[in-house]
Amino acid sequence: MLQRQVVRRALLTRSRPVQRALLSNSRPRLDEASSEIPPPPPPSGPKPSRWRQFTHILGRTTLIALLSGTAAFIYVTQRERNPGPQLPHDPSKKTIVILGSGWGATSLLKTLDTTEYNVVVISPKNYFLFTPLLPSVALGTLSPRSILQPTRYLARHKSREVRVIEAEAKSVDPINKTVTFEDDSEIKGQTAHTTIPYDYLVYAVGAEVQTFGIPGVQEKACFMKEMADAEKMQRRFKDCIETAGFPGQSDSEIDRLLHVVVVGGGPTGIEVSGEIHDFLEDDLKSWYPELAGRVRISLVEALPSVLPMFSKQLIDYTESTFKASKIQVLTKTMVKEIKDDAVVLQMPDKSIQEVPCGMVVWAGGNKGRKITQDLMAQFPSVQTNRRGITVDDHLRMVGVPSSSIFAIGDCTSTSYAPTAQVASQQGAYLARVFTQIAKRDKLEGKLKELEDKKAMTLKEEEKTALVGEEEGVKGQIAKLKLRPFHYSHQGSLAYIGSDKAIADLPFLNGNIATGGVTTYLFWRSAYLSTLFSLRNRVLVANDWLITKIFGRDLSRD
Repeated sequence: MLQRQVVRRALLTRSRPVQRALLSNSRPRLDEASSEIPPPPPPSGPKPSRWRQFTHILGRTTLIALLSGTAAFIYVTQRERNPGPQLPHDPSKKTIVILGSGWGATSLLKTLDTTEYNVVVISPKNYFLFTPLLPSVALGTLSPRSILQPTRYLARHKSREVRVIEAEAKSVDPINKTVTFEDDSEIKGQTAHTTIPYDYLVYAVGAEVQTFGIPGVQEKACFMKEMADAEKMQRRFKDCIETAGFPGQSDSEIDRLLHVVVVGGGPTGIEVSGEIHDFLEDDLKSWYPELAGRVRISLVEALPSVLPMFSKQLIDYTESTFKASKIQVLTKTMVKEIKDDAVVLQMPDKSIQEVPCGMVVWAGGNKGRKITQDLMAQFPSVQTNRRGITVDDHLRMVGVPSSSIFAIGDCTSTSYAPTAQVASQQGAYLARVFTQIAKRDKLEGKLKELEDKKAMTLKEEEKTALVGEEEGVKGQIAKLKLRPFHYSHQGSLAYIGSDKAIADLPFLNGNIATGGVTTYLFWRSAYLSTLFSLRNRVLVANDWLITKIFGRDLSRD
């Protein structure tokens, strides 16, 4: 046994050199080509699927987009809240006085290059009101603050300081070029009445509600013109509902209180009717089930059809939608009187009916303000149109000496409808006009300097050079011709309730008429993009979302 172990160890010892030689021959040498080195072993884990790779890429892209969007949002909001320094008032510059803060005045202020002018804004309201969404405020879909834009916000972001005065203009003196205004607020200082001069006056005071002298309209109807009107309608409508729920009311009294009459078949009247219907369907049926089924909406229009500015296809679609929503449409019907508890109507057959109702919403036409009538009365030979101020193709008030007064918006009488779209384009056009006027004034000042130099120069060579320069400046002045105002219709939109809207949009040489839920989404996106600031867009979108989730607020202050 011992001998076998000794022999075995000897054999193992002799075989080790052979094994080492074989191992050394099998290993690659360092001086051999790198191509002979074997590749690294493959990873032991499984290869990720294409879906996992896609989700990884999508996640990274979403994160980058979210971070970029957040950074951009923060940058824009901080820039809006912290505007930079402005140029001070320059006595050598001409002064533009803007009366009003509506669509035309706000569009002008937003577009105007204030480096060449001193600008003063005088308005009884220190804000701009986005009037197309006013019916949504009246029924609680939107908060009032969401559609208000402070005028000082726009003024503070201009190149030169813009003076904003909250006051009501009382009179205009076109001969002496002055405006007299008065502080009509509750708190008045030592000076509440003053007069300032102007070089150019932009008259954009808007218009009042046209009542056509019908008895009771001014005292008993709810208008849809200002923010106070929407808040008044909201309070009165909720008051009618709560009063109808008061114990002991008769059936006839409940039916009267829950009958809403909307007068005016234009976009405002249509949208008010649609918003009331939504309030009924989305909220009243849940919280007032015993009353909701008794609410009635009647739309009164004196013309043969509603929405005369839309195509017949959309008019028929709106009327059929209203019929399905149980909104009564009374065309060829005129209001003769509004009483405390009823509205007197003249029906198509000329018969007179007294219709009991709890509330009347008046969405009629416009008429000129007193200051507008007084201004027109100073030029009786040319300012004879009862609709408003007559202007020329460049929006200058006809008859005013030195063409120092420009008029835009609802206070004027033009061939265009008195809409927000027209006033907005007029304001932007006027901003371009003032830019051209500033260029012309600079060239005329330079021309005068050249003429003075030429008069003081004795050398013929210098005179010849100055004459050539004069001709060049005169040629530049001749090229600065003001183009007349031309309105470009961008289409008409209206909300008709039940998450539906209609749109009449120009396309090539024709138009596109569409209606329904998709158009309703377009209506919302169009109004969001039209709002003047990111703040308003965020507030309106947030209100829409809150209303969709939680419904409208039913409390009445």
